[in-house]
Amino acid sequence: MGKKLVMAQKRGETRALCLGVAMVVCAVIAYYILGTTLLPLYQKSVWTQESTCHLIEAKIWDQEELEGRKVAQYPCLWVNVSTVGRWAVLYHTEDTWDQNQQCSYIPGSLDNYQLARASAEKVRGRFQEHRAFRCFAALQENETRVLYRRLYGPQTLLFSLFWPTFLLTGGLLVIAMVKLNQSLSILAAQK
Repeated sequence: MGKKLVMAQKRGETRALCLGVAMVVCAVIAYYILGTTLLPLYQKSVWTQESTCHLIEAKIWDQEELEGRKVAQYPCLWVNVSTVGRWAVLYHTEDTWDQNQQCSYIPGSLDNYQLARASAEKVRGRFQEHRAFRCFAALQENETRVLYRRLYGPQTLLFSLFWPTFLLTGGLLVIAMVKLNQSLSILAAQK
């Protein structure tokens, strides 16, 4: 009976060690992926100066109003603000300017024009209701763009690093507990 118990204990320890090592390896892989994808975006972000924006104008342009320009098939919300003593165009995130430089906000559902229009109206109404709000500006003097929300801010970076850190800590804890159990078993066997 004692020999079977020792063999079962060794198998359990081996499985626990494999689990701990697998958790540590997965955490290292996750750190590598985050380090090569998210970290460069965070470091390249120039939108670090938090300031207060004051609404100047928020209007929705439909396709008819934007004739002559290459425009997507959805309503376009255009928001002008004043911040840090200068006039600027507000963009929802860093990616909004890359998608369409003529729109401050691009609705989420572009399949249905009426839904997209309602979404743009809702956002415009919020801006008109709260005429002063927090925004992010670049430190460059000649920059005429500001962001409403940063995609690659410190909170995003910390949130992304939480689970790999949790996995690494858990894996190291499992390995440490198995090694502690093994050393205590050796001490108990010697007495």
